[in-house]
Amino acid sequence: MNQVILTGTGLFTPSQSISNDELVASFNAYVEKFNSENAAAIEAGEVEALAPSSVAFIEKASGIKSRYVMDKQGTLDPDIMCPRIPERSNDQPSLLAEMGVTAAKQALAEAQLEADEIDAVLVACSNLQRAYPAISIEIQDLLGINGFAFDMNVACSSATFGIQTGYDMIRSGSAKRVLMLNTEVCSGHLNFRDRDSHFIFGDVATAVILEDAEIARNKQGFEIVDTRLVTKFSNNIRNNFGFLNRTAPETRDEKDKLFIQEGRKVFREVVPMVAQMITDHLADNNLQANGLRRMWLHQANRNMNDFIAKKVLGEEPTDDMQPTVLDEYANTSSAGSIIAFHKHKSDFESGDMGVICSFGAGYSAGSIIVRRAG
Repeated sequence: MNQVILTGTGLFTPSQSISNDELVASFNAYVEKFNSENAAAIEAGEVEALAPSSVAFIEKASGIKSRYVMDKQGTLDPDIMCPRIPERSNDQPSLLAEMGVTAAKQALAEAQLEADEIDAVLVACSNLQRAYPAISIEIQDLLGINGFAFDMNVACSSATFGIQTGYDMIRSGSAKRVLMLNTEVCSGHLNFRDRDSHFIFGDVATAVILEDAEIARNKQGFEIVDTRLVTKFSNNIRNNFGFLNRTAPETRDEKDKLFIQEGRKVFREVVPMVAQMITDHLADNNLQANGLRRMWLHQANRNMNDFIAKKVLGEEPTDDMQPTVLDEYANTSSAGSIIAFHKHKSDFESGDMGVICSFGAGYSAGSIIVRRAG
């Protein structure tokens, strides 16, 4: 089997950012207007009054302080509370493809590659803007890549599932170089009128280059030591949006057509599942947690990450051991762990080891053990 090395990463960050203060002001303006317009029904017990949000609540619950978005104005307008992103003609690059190309070019530069040297393109994400043609094939075309491409969706775990898919292709010989992208416009499926989740998500795109180690030009990349994936069915994180919604118009615009979750249940069930997966993965490779230089965890919730890292390490994690980017980016679904890796990998020395881990809806979780090459 061929040795696989991760030789480049890339990141597209939108130009617009929303602070917690701005988000809370918008949400509370909506709440005040709703409660005022429904005052009589609320007084009669026919409608439940909405509760305001607060910056303190958001930061305590999640660790999130801001998020990048593709459209700030529509998101913050109390009468809209949804990004306004105009449709493009079929002759124009799609939004996700445009984001992905920017991230891909950074990753290609770090890997010291030209686009036409890539054999396969994978777009692995939660929020595909269309069913077909595949966003990955569009990116393949825009970059001038030969070979093949396909999209895949494993929600927030898509990046690690995508890395293992590329890893398996290279090890089997079906590809020598793979471009894996995570393009996420999470603001499009977020209910900004839901107090428990209106602050969670942000928009971003990330890219990763995987290569057969024998032909890699960037010899300072990260060897893939081993991969592990786990899934277990759960309805606690769900989105019922799909093409069949039009066949049941009476429920087409219900809240479950956007992101919904049972947050407390997710915390209780996912934290031990992920911690055990990482622990078992290390043990099966004869590795100890204290031998890790860093863990790049899915950026959904700071409290979850602290619990997972503590269970794996047996002690409180430092910011260096478990870097956080969700304070700036919020939850970017599949891209979160890759943002953390992209921004916090340059200080690794040859032989240093770490774990890239993602987890989320499904439930799904993935663990990638890496070692700095060179």
